[in-house]
Amino acid sequence: MDKFRVLPIVLFAALIIVSCQGGKKSNQNVSATTGWEYNNPDNGGFEVRLGAEQATGPGLVLIEGGRFTMGQVQQDVMFDWNNRPRTVTVSSFYMDETEVRNVDYREYLYWLRRVYTDYPEVYRRSLPDTLVWRSPMGFNDPYVQYYFRHPAYNTYPVVGVSWLKANDYSLWRGDRVNEQLLIDEGELKYDPEQKNQNNFNTEAYLAGQYEGVVNQLRESLNPNQTERRTTFEDGLLLPAYRLPTEAEWEFAAYALRGNTFEERIYERRIYPWDGHNVRNSAPKNRGEMMANFVRARGDLMGVAGSLNDNASITSDVKSYWPNDYGLYCMSGNVNEWVQDVYRPLTSEDVDAFNPFRGNVYTDLRRDAEGRVVGKNNLGRLYVDTVKDEDVATRYNYQRGDYRNYRDGDLQSSIVAGDSWTVDDGKKASLRMYAQDPGASGYSDYVTLINDNARVYKGGSWRDKAYWLNPSTRRFLDQESCRDDLGFRCAMIRVGSPAGF
Repeated sequence: MDKFRVLPIVLFAALIIVSCQGGKKSNQNVSATTGWEYNNPDNGGFEVRLGAEQATGPGLVLIEGGRFTMGQVQQDVMFDWNNRPRTVTVSSFYMDETEVRNVDYREYLYWLRRVYTDYPEVYRRSLPDTLVWRSPMGFNDPYVQYYFRHPAYNTYPVVGVSWLKANDYSLWRGDRVNEQLLIDEGELKYDPEQKNQNNFNTEAYLAGQYEGVVNQLRESLNPNQTERRTTFEDGLLLPAYRLPTEAEWEFAAYALRGNTFEERIYERRIYPWDGHNVRNSAPKNRGEMMANFVRARGDLMGVAGSLNDNASITSDVKSYWPNDYGLYCMSGNVNEWVQDVYRPLTSEDVDAFNPFRGNVYTDLRRDAEGRVVGKNNLGRLYVDTVKDEDVATRYNYQRGDYRNYRDGDLQSSIVAGDSWTVDDGKKASLRMYAQDPGASGYSDYVTLINDNARVYKGGSWRDKAYWLNPSTRRFLDQESCRDDLGFRCAMIRVGSPAGF
């Protein structure tokens, strides 16, 4: 045989021998601490999914995290002094490419009405408030009837949705995505007969409190059973959809990945695009408006024949140009809810990593044996706020509700002594922001700042250019809604922050 033909064969055999010499030490399918093989039914069948990365959920874009300067970029024309610049780091996460559309929200309402047949009030309570379009001195009544339901507005952002309703939608969306993933996996079949308590949601499924129409369960490697349901450790189900935090929203809006060079940010952006102008500077689209906003008093769309933003009210969620993360309308069109509770001093009391104000720690309700109790009438598991006495000895947190931490708690009270008798655990913000002077007798003013005040950002079709700056912040009661306020969803990124 030709020696030049023999040589590759010899080298290949040598490589095989060398690769095998490492034995179990180089085998990822073997426990590094016990030496037992994973996924082996002969030794008990402990199952481990190796090399699993999080899939990108429908509608989402990966936002690679990092350091940025959060807060004020330009003069505070409102003189709120609530946004001191500070350097923070945001972990990678996912965010909706666009604002949630009318057609998306109608899909949600259709599901509610179809499933909760015995509880029609669930559907009614979830309806957007279309009366937000009415104006005392304007003829906007046609939008009350047409904006949410006419197909011409299908891809326009849903408005008239409160912070609470936006959260409920986000929770429902995550359940529908995970149900579809189980169907695609072949574990479940579609079940259009879901009614009332018997409906799929992720937590109930993982707790074994929803059966569904089973197609084919997973093969179990446990010698004591032949098949099993999907668990979260399998890596198939996605984390919950939710509203973004204020820090996440602001980070995603600026999209600084587009103006950095080797970790050097060469310009603090004023808007989600480069420069100080609100018009497009590219030769092809020079002079066109970059967002849907109010150019001047009384000028919401420009002159006929040359409309400056081509939108009288809101516009299609994919109007204008996306930022460097591929996100549309992070400035203008509609303002957007974020998770955070509003406080003027948020910039003073801040974590350096994933800053957020609004933590209320919860846990699934359990019986005396520690088992998750049965579902409620809507098919969801009961969730309780963690009691302070149950966590008082924890190092990382000593209470269940941190909305007032360092701002509205007893230590930051504007009232001397303990003569103002309120429940410190539930109404502590009353001490910092006296909202009921008639009952207390300690204050001559009333503020809107409390635990139900939520931040919204982004500017809208009703706003001047100042509010297009992603750092600007306003607040509204979590049960309130407006015709220029919508939302988009986010999701945590698990695993590698870079997505590989």
